[in-house]
Amino acid sequence: MEILKIEILNPKVKSILKNLADLKLINIKRARTKSDISKLLSKLRQYPDVPVEGDIAAEVDCVRKARYGKN
Repeated sequence: MEILKIEILNPKVKSILKNLADLKLINIKRARTKSDISKLLSKLRQYPDVPVEGDIAAEVDCVRKARYGKN
């Protein structure tokens, strides 16, 4: 499968693309906009107990030691 980004210059093309999608020849997905990404980031940032980089690194080291043995 190949993914392409296409700029539509003529509004009539939308109907052609919709027809191709109806025939199951293509799949149309709407790209995320900056506002969508901003909303997602705002939603994720509202959780105060998100681990910091040091906590994540410590947990990774702990799992590696348990899996591969102590060095």
